[in-house]
Amino acid sequence: MAKVVTLGEIMLRLSTQQNKRIIQSDAFDVCYGGGEANVAVSLANYGHEAHFITKVPDNPIGKSAVAALRKLGVNTDNIAYGGNRLGIYFLETGASVRASNVIYDRAGSSISEAEAEDFDFDKIFSDADWFHFTGITPAISDKAAALCETALKSAKKHGVKVSCDLNFRKKLWTSEKAKVVMTNLMQYVDICIGNEEDAEKVLGFKPEKTDVTSGELNLAGFEDIFRRMTEKFGFEYVISSLRVSRSASDNGWSACLFSRDKNEFYHSKEYNIRPIVDRVGGGDSFAGGVICAFLDGKDCKSALEFGVAASALKHTIPGDFNLVSRNEVENLAGGDGSGRVQR
Repeated sequence: MAKVVTLGEIMLRLSTQQNKRIIQSDAFDVCYGGGEANVAVSLANYGHEAHFITKVPDNPIGKSAVAALRKLGVNTDNIAYGGNRLGIYFLETGASVRASNVIYDRAGSSISEAEAEDFDFDKIFSDADWFHFTGITPAISDKAAALCETALKSAKKHGVKVSCDLNFRKKLWTSEKAKVVMTNLMQYVDICIGNEEDAEKVLGFKPEKTDVTSGELNLAGFEDIFRRMTEKFGFEYVISSLRVSRSASDNGWSACLFSRDKNEFYHSKEYNIRPIVDRVGGGDSFAGGVICAFLDGKDCKSALEFGVAASALKHTIPGDFNLVSRNEVENLAGGDGSGRVQR
């Protein structure tokens, strides 16, 4: 199996219970999560050697976050300890026509103040096969953006394949700053993952005649921007999830991919996911599935179908992590979505 390294922030997640609003809540469900950590968990579940790189406070909260990863098979040997706090996010879970809402409390977190000297990137990447990061990490702070670039330079020096999920977060930074920072980082990226908002807000590419709120998806528009993104940045693959949000509880879910070398565009099957149990981490589970499939040697179409099926399953699981097996994903991708009891 392959060695995959991910770098980012793991946070304490506090979720409202039974679709309550925060103002109604006197108790919260507790778990841990974060974009790159979620990808690492997926890959560990599929049997790959997944390493997560971050910095957490040297206190019981930080150690609990690390333990949450370790018990799911993620290698935490290179996590640094120090700083003042672990980031927190509150999730108010929506339903029907009321959207979910995320409130961040992550300013001054340990990873936001981490330095390159906290990590031995040459050692970390010397035998790695793949490096994955998201646009969330550079958005945390200027120091985190510099840390990302240092890691990327080391990964490329060691010949490591690099993927990035653009993951624009308007509550962390502006589109204008995202474009400046992320355009620079794209020079190190082989595989670019995102959605229509990410492509527009982070890199300035907008697919025509697409509006996910109304259910209008124009695949020709995606193919056009994928080709233009490849021409500008030299990506090997450009991949996008496609979410049709009929309501907070009812989504259509599929994905598309453009292969530079094959000069071909693919669109996956679509899953109708309802009712949704938890959509947070859905994009991360998609990225984790696609990365796993490529590492397994699957072709473009099969990799896309594996990623979409993995993410469809994640929508049925509470928490950030996608706690599914390779067999479960392959069964769904192969057409078994009956949900029958397995005896």
